[in-house]
Amino acid sequence: MRRYRFLPALGALLLMILIVLPVHSQALKNIEGEILPDEVRLSMEYLASDELAGRNTGSGEIDMAAEFIEDKFSESGLKPYFETYRDSFMIDDLHAFNIVGIVEGVDEELKDEYIIIGAHYDHIGEGEPVDGDKIANGANDNASGTVGVIELAKYFGTLKENKRSLMFVLFSGEEKGLKGSKHLAEKLKGEDLDLYAMVNLEMIGVPMKAKEYLAYITGYENSNLAEKFNEYSGGEEILGFLPQAKQLSLFKRSDNYPFHEEFGIPAQTICTFDFSNYPYYHHVNDEAEFMDYEHMAALVEKLLPGLLKMANTEEKEIKLTD
Repeated sequence: MRRYRFLPALGALLLMILIVLPVHSQALKNIEGEILPDEVRLSMEYLASDELAGRNTGSGEIDMAAEFIEDKFSESGLKPYFETYRDSFMIDDLHAFNIVGIVEGVDEELKDEYIIIGAHYDHIGEGEPVDGDKIANGANDNASGTVGVIELAKYFGTLKENKRSLMFVLFSGEEKGLKGSKHLAEKLKGEDLDLYAMVNLEMIGVPMKAKEYLAYITGYENSNLAEKFNEYSGGEEILGFLPQAKQLSLFKRSDNYPFHEEFGIPAQTICTFDFSNYPYYHHVNDEAEFMDYEHMAALVEKLLPGLLKMANTEEKEIKLTD
């Protein structure tokens, strides 16, 4: 009988391929249906409720929002990055706090590299009254981004296959001048954290109008994030360029910017508010009832392939442009 000596070697090679197959490629098979519109809605309806009175920084109501986020992080298996989930700071005489949790990386070499996924959970409290209503509930701005981070934290906290460590942050004090993100960026820089990139979610509650892509990023031209993110997503047009974002310098106006300043890394905001699709910016009618939960769930789910790839590539492929 003829002996096929190459068969054992072939078997060993196939086994090796299976062992080293990137964990993200296995995880990608199970993404569809991971983000559920009903769960997005339930979180949104609480965070944007009258009970939370517009989540003004320093208020008792934003403390209630923080407790809700902490519970969600704990349920998802995130560990506090500091002694607790709370990263405290002062804004004049106001006591404020970011909420910070992590999913540690599983790769011995890459776990010391971090990606921050963040959004601000504060709002302005009250706005110009309309028909007796003065609560600026802040559904799109930015309970929507907050819920997006909560859902991403739930996915990665359950999966626990990311090679790099992922830090999930909900910032306070954004509406008072990016105070929470500035505080944390300076603090982490002082710790010499190895920060790869920062992805911020802002106003993702309603879909864009007549665009080929699902969301835009601020500072589009500052890095290859959109290009690589779309590549990581199988060529889908997930992230694109919105001219108004550049014209209005939105890159410098959300919580991504302090991390870009401190660390000199790609730090950008993902957004679907395109100045034509939602009339209630800083308005008392920015209510949960006007959010599109199917859109929100679909968008957050579409972000998973890009984030999974970012968390698992051997090299830091997202780079600033020259």
